[in-house]
Amino acid sequence: MSSPYILVLYYSRHGAVAEMAAHVARGVESVNGISAVVRTVPAVSSVAEATEPEIPADGAVYCSEEDLANCAGLALGSPTRFGNMAAALKYFLDGTAAQWLSGSLVDKPAGAFSSTASLHGGQESTLLTMLLPLLHHGMIYCGLPYTESALNETSTGGTPYGPSHVAGPKGELPLSEHEIILCQALGKRLATLALKLG
Repeated sequence: MSSPYILVLYYSRHGAVAEMAAHVARGVESVNGISAVVRTVPAVSSVAEATEPEIPADGAVYCSEEDLANCAGLALGSPTRFGNMAAALKYFLDGTAAQWLSGSLVDKPAGAFSSTASLHGGQESTLLTMLLPLLHHGMIYCGLPYTESALNETSTGGTPYGPSHVAGPKGELPLSEHEIILCQALGKRLATLALKLG
C-alpha cells in the first residue's frame, strides 16, 4: 500500500469490538488523504498456540507483519479480560519484536478501544495496559480529549484513555450513540495526527 493508512487492529469474541473497529475506521476515512485498514488476530488455545485457519471464515483478515510495520498509525481494540487485553491480542503483540528492533512504529500515533460486560468491568485498566506495548514501540499514545462533548455526556462507555463500550452481561447491548461518536472521534484524531506527523 503506497498511501498512508491507519491500521485498525482488533480481537473480538462476540462482535462488539469488531463493530467498534468499524466505527473507528469510519472516523479515519472521514479525513482526506488517509485510509483505514481493518485487521484482526486469530484466537489462541489455552496453551497459547494459534488455533484458527490461516484465513478467517468471515470478517477482517488477519494482520500481517507488513500491515503493522507500514501503518501511519494504529488503533488497537480488545474486549476486557479481567482488566486486561484478551490473550489473542497480547499473543500477537508479543510477536512484534522485529518491529520493535527496526523502530518501524516509532513516532506514529496510536490509540486503543475496549468493550466490557459492565460499566466498571475494567475498561480503563484494559486501555491503560494496552498502551504499554505501544509505548515500548515508541508510539505516541492518543486518547480522547474532553473537547469531545460525548465524553462528558455519556452514561455508557467512553473514557479519556480511549473509546469503550458497555456490552451487558450477555453481550446484548448495542453500541450507544455516544460510544459510536467516540469511536469515530478516535479514528479521526489518529488520522489527523498521522498526517501531521508524517
